[in-house]
Amino acid sequence: MVAVLGEARPRQVSGRPWSERALRLIGYHGVGLTLALAFLFPLVWAFINSVKTPAEANAIPSTWLPHALSLGNYASLLKFGAGLWTYLGNSIVLAALVVVGTVVVCVLGGYGFSRFQFRGRNLLFAATLAILMVPYATILVPLYIVLGKLGLQNSVFGLAIVLIMFQLPFGMYMMRNSFDSVPRELEEAALVDGCSNFGALWRVSLRIVMPGIITVALFSFLASWNEFLAPLIFLQDGDKYTLPIMLVNISAGDYGTVDYGALQAGVVLSALPCLLLYLFLQRFFVGGLLSGALRG
Repeated sequence: MVAVLGEARPRQVSGRPWSERALRLIGYHGVGLTLALAFLFPLVWAFINSVKTPAEANAIPSTWLPHALSLGNYASLLKFGAGLWTYLGNSIVLAALVVVGTVVVCVLGGYGFSRFQFRGRNLLFAATLAILMVPYATILVPLYIVLGKLGLQNSVFGLAIVLIMFQLPFGMYMMRNSFDSVPRELEEAALVDGCSNFGALWRVSLRIVMPGIITVALFSFLASWNEFLAPLIFLQDGDKYTLPIMLVNISAGDYGTVDYGALQAGVVLSALPCLLLYLFLQRFFVGGLLSGALRG
């Protein structure tokens, strides 16, 4: 009996064989690396062309690697039109206004939709989301007339108001769901300790929903930084144009001539802030999407 119990039983291997799992892992990382290289190649190619000499950057056919490194294309970009610093400053001011305005409105609005019961709440929230169903280009002309009545035409501030409006549906949806995931007991404890509703929001909830706030801020920055159509319509003075309009003017050229080296340098300078911000805020961005997608 002891001998029977002591017999070694065949050991069962759970899961897939090691070779199959290794192949799946290699395939997964291989596909991911291929997609990453495909997305990064245009930016790397633009950077390579931007550090060529102006003559080599505009040569046809183009060379793969620069024969000599030069910053001449960036120097040409600095002197284009009203100057690079003018267009870059306008883009920075516009992005800052849109980010601050979007975050303030969406945080307060999302908190109100999440925590307070009032008549027409669901209807108002649905009307906010309905902005997504309106074609963007179809309401630019009516908005142009409205801004003219308000005296906000040809101003970066008026343009910022328009862009904030188009960021409201996503931002409001994200922040409402983020606040829904925060336990109400935390705010109730703060209210018992003497905090007001705004105090509970400021001292307790904002720190918990910070990933959602950063996600809204990042989306609004990318939208305002890369926006072309709205600035083209609402701004008339050349010294108020933003960076995307400057790049389009470079690509159009004078008398059919295009400075491709300066254009590639502008593409690099335009894409660099977006890339750095995304890499720096990536973990908050992913956490914000999860907190906005799930409701506690």
